[in-house]
Amino acid sequence: MPPRYHVRLYREGRRQLAGEHTAGGRLTTHVLDTATGKPAVGLSIDLYSISGNDRTHLKSVVTNDDGRCDAPLLAGAEFRKGEYELVFAAGAYLRAQGTALPEPAFLDIVPIRFGMAEEKHYHVPLLISPYSYSTYRGS
Repeated sequence: MPPRYHVRLYREGRRQLAGEHTAGGRLTTHVLDTATGKPAVGLSIDLYSISGNDRTHLKSVVTNDDGRCDAPLLAGAEFRKGEYELVFAAGAYLRAQGTALPEPAFLDIVPIRFGMAEEKHYHVPLLISPYSYSTYRGS
């Protein structure tokens, strides 16, 4: 089989899987500790919906051995377009890893506010270290 055929099958398979998983939209996250180069295991995350000046707590989760949540934060009937905020307990995680942090820590609570305008998969990863963090819209 020519290589092009394999690439086409792979892409079609990914599209098909994405369609199965994104019906109604979903929200996921992943946390990587860039100081150690490993997943951030045991990091607490709170999810809030935002409406004007109101902030409503939706759920709390803790990352697994892969730095991910065991299930999407929002999916299916729970998923709604709108503004949200993920609040990562970075300082508590770093202290639990034995990282010496000043008081107050440069980074303790890391909030990421974002919008979801379509019923698609939104992946909001966090890359953290004691003195920096970054995020992006992943896939």
